[in-house]
Amino acid sequence: MMTFLGPLFAVGMIALISWLTSVNSDGPKQIAFIDETGSFFLNFRNSEEVKYINYTDLTLEEAKDSTLTKNLYGLLYIPKKASHKESTESIQFYAEEAPDFSVLNSLEKRIADKLTVQNYKKQGLDVAAIEDAIAEVRIQVENFSGEKTSKYQHLIKMAFGGAAGYLLMMFVIIYGNMVMRSVIEEKTNRIIEIIISSVKPMELMMGKILGTSFAGILQFIIWVIFGLGLLITANVFFGITPEPSGVDSSILLQESNPQEIQLLVQDILKLPLGTLVIFFFIYFICGYFLYSAIYAAIGAAVDSETDSQQFMLPILLPLMLGVYVGFFSVLEDPHGVVAVTFSMIPLTSPIVMLMRIPFGVPWWQIIVSIGLLVGSLIFMVWFAGKIYRIGILMYGKKPSYKELLKWLKY
Repeated sequence: MMTFLGPLFAVGMIALISWLTSVNSDGPKQIAFIDETGSFFLNFRNSEEVKYINYTDLTLEEAKDSTLTKNLYGLLYIPKKASHKESTESIQFYAEEAPDFSVLNSLEKRIADKLTVQNYKKQGLDVAAIEDAIAEVRIQVENFSGEKTSKYQHLIKMAFGGAAGYLLMMFVIIYGNMVMRSVIEEKTNRIIEIIISSVKPMELMMGKILGTSFAGILQFIIWVIFGLGLLITANVFFGITPEPSGVDSSILLQESNPQEIQLLVQDILKLPLGTLVIFFFIYFICGYFLYSAIYAAIGAAVDSETDSQQFMLPILLPLMLGVYVGFFSVLEDPHGVVAVTFSMIPLTSPIVMLMRIPFGVPWWQIIVSIGLLVGSLIFMVWFAGKIYRIGILMYGKKPSYKELLKWLKY
């Protein structure tokens, strides 16, 4: 059921959040203002987000009462002082609740821009000449072979590498738990006693890991295809386009030019996408089987999910460490000592190395990393098989780490 309902819920939540953020049932924010200086009222122009109401003819107390009575967003008070500096230091914004930071920032910018122009004129400066003298710098990035690149190239590599590593971590946690729950369920229902009469414990464990893995991969592929289809449908028929909150796409378009956009597309196409996809599957399969063997061993050693919590730290700690090292070290210095070291450690290499590959990794490091990972996978399967062979037939006792080590000798 969740194979088909999961994408519906996910896309439905995205569409709901996007719709709620784009549709404001209360309309634009209504802000009243009193401009005793008479210098700024022309700068307060209505927009889709904010509507300004001129209360300059009212006293401050009358304006406060009217703002509260009409339930306006707030009241901006600009008093008249001997100097502009004194006026700006005395500006007040009255509101029943704390105002939005972006609203205050917009008001401050409007007033500051106006005062700056007035100060230029007061000093006898030519405002038009000053605006013409403002230089806009766009640094062009080029490698030593003469090939131009986008200044956002590092961000692109960060996005691809971070998405690959984070996706692997989430898959391991979600579907690794499925393996553990499956083992616990069979053990609790005593079905395992019948199954092992005709199947060896090691074969049963590997079959469970493989079966759950392929089922999870199939479900994940269905989610991706179905989810993309639903997002496209929602965008075409309902005009819902999810965008990160707090990011104004118009600003990005203003700061970019056609040449920069072209370089950005070229840098995306120049990424080692084929290498990233190939090694994503290699690290994905090896890393997932490595952790699935641990999950299967934990499921065989305990009688319930509650008892499994004491053994979850060895699984979650390397995964979280790999993500943190990736985002705070690899993306800053992908070829540093920390990044290289953790891309070799088998428990963290599937995540860290995937984050490093978009930045370009020497082949010998990838080969060594995969070799260590495969060797650790073989050892972990043997280790988990020993625990699985004994643990699936034990009931009513919560094993300790010391007892688990004893099981290896049986």
